[in-house]
Amino acid sequence: MAGLTADPFLAPALGAALVQWLQQLAALEGAAENTVEAYRRDVSRYLKFLSAHRGGAEGIASVTRTTQSDLRAWMAEERKHLSPRSLSRALSAVKGFSAWAADRTGMDATTVLSARGPKHRRKLPRPLTEDAAATMLDEIGADACEDWIAARDTAIATLLYGLGLRISEALSLTGADHPLPETLRITGKGGKTRPVPVIPVAGEAVATYVRQCPFELAPDAPLFRGARGGPVNPRLIQGAMERARLRLGLPATATPHALRHSFATHLLSAGGDLRAIQELLGHASLSTTQAYTAVDAARLMEVYEKAHPRA
Repeated sequence: MAGLTADPFLAPALGAALVQWLQQLAALEGAAENTVEAYRRDVSRYLKFLSAHRGGAEGIASVTRTTQSDLRAWMAEERKHLSPRSLSRALSAVKGFSAWAADRTGMDATTVLSARGPKHRRKLPRPLTEDAAATMLDEIGADACEDWIAARDTAIATLLYGLGLRISEALSLTGADHPLPETLRITGKGGKTRPVPVIPVAGEAVATYVRQCPFELAPDAPLFRGARGGPVNPRLIQGAMERARLRLGLPATATPHALRHSFATHLLSAGGDLRAIQELLGHASLSTTQAYTAVDAARLMEVYEKAHPRA
């Protein structure tokens, strides 16, 4: 990754090693740019802590000599400003770098690799109900200053709910993607490509937007345009949805990403296969998709308790 540079506060050998590991993550393992940046930040903090904790700069081999006492001290320091979830991510980054360093130095990194992160409850996705999702698609463009912008916002929201796309994936479509084919090839996190079937209502929503859009939609240019013809900023869609949810009386969790959650939850409720939903969403791990089974169970219990209130 061209933009990576060594942290000036790290010993040169450690800084160079960290950059080399991050470049490998990006080039060989397809890690997303945001992931690489988060790992750079986490591991840099860890290495700087070790240096201060031990009283001086050290080389790469020292990383694999980390003791349980070192780890406990580092995690105690990180807990002061990181949530349990973020600390778990930081530990995962440290383990990855330590394993890489051990492979190159021949040292044993068992102490680091066997460390356990803090326990934390997985946040359940907060989907909209089917009625609320459908109403949102009707309402999201209601206050747009021009008809074509209303059609644009409706088309984007329809892609999020109807195809389960991330907002970044919808906004990455180009003029070459119109008219939408029966199956879209979507490049998601980590540069991984997945096929996504296109439902007719999504194709129609995009076609309506294209007919009204005042800008030429060249094959290599963004499909969705801002008011001045440039790419659409995700915040515009977030703002349109926020205003719509306020008009509809929906909770603050009714965000663009909630439409993607709603896609998955409603598919599961209708009997969709968990593996198939995983592939449609582009989740690398089935455990990520399994969160929707908990959502479905929670909704079922809510309906049950309403129908059978306790005395």
